[in-house]
Amino acid sequence: MTKEQIQSLIEAGLPGAQVVVRGDDGAHFEADVVCAEFAGKLPLAQHRMVYATLGERMGREIHALQLKTRAA
Repeated sequence: MTKEQIQSLIEAGLPGAQVVVRGDDGAHFEADVVCAEFAGKLPLAQHRMVYATLGERMGREIHALQLKTRAA
């Protein structure tokens, strides 16, 4: 899994989101996600929305993903 693939998956699952993914070891990543859909949601709910875009890849191809989320 590459950072570009993760970015594409998040952008596809959260249309209009601004996504920046970092990480070069193929298993540990950091992502900054800004999305209008996050408005009024607690950070935990925002993170769950991002994880939902990645599905079963979390814990398999993606060992760890550190998230920073906020509403647009």
